Amino acid sequence: MEKYEKIKVVGRGAFGVVHLCRRRGDGAFVILKEIPVEQMSRDERLAAQNECQVLKLLNHPNIIEYYENFLEDKALMIAMEYAPGGTLADYIQKRCNSLLDEDTILHFFVQILLALYHVHNKLILHRDLKTQNILLDKHQMIVKIGDFGISKILVSKSKAYTNLPALVLKIMSGTFAPISDRYSPELRQLILNMLNLDPSKRPQLNEIMAHPVCIRPLLNLYTDIGNVKMRRIEKPLSTMHSGAHGRSVGRMTGTRSFRDGLMGTGKLHSFPLSSVYTWGSGISVPLRLPMLNTEVLQVALGRTQKMGVTKSGRLITWEAPSVGSGESTLPGAVEQMQPQFISRFLEGQSGVTIKSVSCGDLFTTCMTDRGIIMTFGSGSNGCLGHGNFNDVTQPKIVEALLGYELVQVSCGASHVLAVTNDREVFSWGRGDNGRLGLGTQDSHNSPQQVCVPADFEAQRVLCGVDCSMVISTQNSILACGSNRFNKLGLDRINAEEEPAPSDQTEEVHSFTMVRSAPLNMDNVVYIDIGTAHSVAVTDKGQCFTLGSNQHGQLGCSSRRTSRVPYLVPGLQGITMAACGDAFTLAIGSEGEVLTWGKGARGRLGRKEEDSGIPKAVQLDESHPFTVTSVACCHGNTLLAVKPLLEEPIPR
Repeated sequence: MEKYEKIKVVGRGAFGVVHLCRRRGDGAFVILKEIPVEQMSRDERLAAQNECQVLKLLNHPNIIEYYENFLEDKALMIAMEYAPGGTLADYIQKRCNSLLDEDTILHFFVQILLALYHVHNKLILHRDLKTQNILLDKHQMIVKIGDFGISKILVSKSKAYTNLPALVLKIMSGTFAPISDRYSPELRQLILNMLNLDPSKRPQLNEIMAHPVCIRPLLNLYTDIGNVKMRRIEKPLSTMHSGAHGRSVGRMTGTRSFRDGLMGTGKLHSFPLSSVYTWGSGISVPLRLPMLNTEVLQVALGRTQKMGVTKSGRLITWEAPSVGSGESTLPGAVEQMQPQFISRFLEGQSGVTIKSVSCGDLFTTCMTDRGIIMTFGSGSNGCLGHGNFNDVTQPKIVEALLGYELVQVSCGASHVLAVTNDREVFSWGRGDNGRLGLGTQDSHNSPQQVCVPADFEAQRVLCGVDCSMVISTQNSILACGSNRFNKLGLDRINAEEEPAPSDQTEEVHSFTMVRSAPLNMDNVVYIDIGTAHSVAVTDKGQCFTLGSNQHGQLGCSSRRTSRVPYLVPGLQGITMAACGDAFTLAIGSEGEVLTWGKGARGRLGRKEEDSGIPKAVQLDESHPFTVTSVACCHGNTLLAVKPLLEEPIPR
C-alpha cells in the first residue's frame, strides 16, 4: 500500500470494500478492490486466482485494465483502472429512466460488442454482463467492461442479496417489457433475435457486428480513433519503488532497537527475547546479529540472503554493509574484523502475518498464516513461479496457487517445492537432473502439480541444490533428481554392504521411494540435503549421513568412501540437523551445537581445518537456551536460539 494513497470508499458489500486511490508514482487514480482472504473458501480463492489470470489476458480499450494484486492486512487487494464516469446503470438512472436516443444506445452497444469479441477470442465468458458492470470514462463516451470473475468470487456471499431465482425465470420465460416503437424496426428485431429462447436461433457475435444497424456506429467509432486513446502503453509487471542498488529504503539499525528494548518498558531485560548467530564466509566464530527487539522463531539462508520470521509474523533480514563504506584495513593485517550486519524489517507486507520463509540462491519464498505463498528476488529459471522470468523486489503472490492452502514450502538453489493441506505437491523452477519430479528435465516458471502415489500423504517437502524430497505423514520418503554418491538414499541397500552396480541409481526424474536402509525402515523425523551429502535424524535421536565424504562431512574420522548410510558415532539425542556445501551441523537435546566436515572460511564456527569428528560450537550465551531454528547454505550457517526459562516448582 505504500505505492497508493487511499482517497475514499466508493463501494462496499458482502465481498469487501472498493477504494479509490491515488498512485504515488504518477498521481493517477486507480481502484483497489479489497477482498478479505481469511473469509474466503478454497473455491473463492480459486475464483480470485482466475480473476487475476483472466484480467492479465485481456488488453482492450473497452475493458477495465488490471494492474497488480498483493496482500495487505490479510486481504487480497486487486489494483485496476479507474473509470470516473460511473456505471451505465447510474447513467440511465440519472436520466430518470427516460429513453436514450438510438444513436447513444448504438454508440455504447458497439463498444460492448468490440470488448466481448476480444474476450471471446481469449476463450473467456464474462457470465455477468449487466449495466452495473459496464463503466464509463469521465466524458461518459467510452465504455469499459469490468468485474471479470470477481462476481464468481462473490457468488456465495452475495446471492442472498439478489432476486436471482425470479431473474432466471424471467429469462427462461422470455417475458420482458415491449420495446418502444420510437426505435428503428432493425434495432427492435435485433434485440428480439438476441433474446430468442432457442440458443441456436440467436445471432453470433460476428453476425451482430455485421448487422446493418451496427455498421454505421462502428465506422463512426473507428473514425474517432484520433480523438480517443484506443491502445494502451504496455507497463512492466512490477513497478516497485526501491532505494539505491535496488534495495528498499528505510532501514532500522540495531542501535535503535537496543535503545527501545531498554527504554520502551522502563525495565532492563536480563536477556533478549531471542538471539540469532551466523558464521562462515570468513566469520570463524559465531557472530550475534542485531535483533530489533523482537523474537525470531525461524531462519532461512540463501547465497546472499539471511532471513528470519518473527513471533509477530514479520520478515526480518540481515545485510552486511556495502563494500567501500570508507573503512580500510591496516596494511599487513592478516584477518579483517568481523562485519557489522544491519537488520531491518522487510517492507511491503503491512498487516500480513508471515508463518515461514525459505531462501534459494538469489530469491526468497514466504508463506502467510493463511497458506498463501509470496516470492521475490531474481526471476531467473522461473523460480518465482509468476509465469515469467522477471525480477521482483517485494513479496508478490504466486497467483497460480492462490486457490490452495499451502502448509509448507522449500527452496533449492533454483527451484521450489510446496505442499498443500490436501497433500498435493507442486514444483517449479529449474528442471535439470529431474529435480522437479515431473518426469522430465524441463524447467517451469509456474507451479506444476507433482504425481505422487495415491496412498502417499505428503506432509513436508525439501529441496537440495539439484534434487528434492517429499516426506509423508508416516515419515516415509520420496526423492528425485541427482543421487550422486547416493546422497538421497535411492540405491537398493539392505545391509552395510556396498550395493551392486545394478542396485545403484545416479539420477531419477520422478519421485521414487528411498531404498537404502535404514532410511527406508526407521522413522526419520528430520532430514536435510547439502551439495553432495545429506543428514537424517531418527526418532531415536540417531544421526545418519549419506553421500560424499571428501572433507569428512559424514562424521567419519577417516576419509571413508561408501554409498552406504553412515551412523555418526558418539551422537545421541539429536533433535535436528543441517547440511552446508561440505559440512554438517547437528543439535543435541540439551541445545549443544555440533559441527564437522570442511573447515575453510569458518564453516565449522571455530578456527579449525577439516574435521571428521563432531565438535561443539561455543555460543556467546550466559544462560540456558534452546535452538529454535537452523539453516545452512553453501559455506554459511544461521542459527536462532531463545532463553530456556526455568518454570517455578509447584509447592
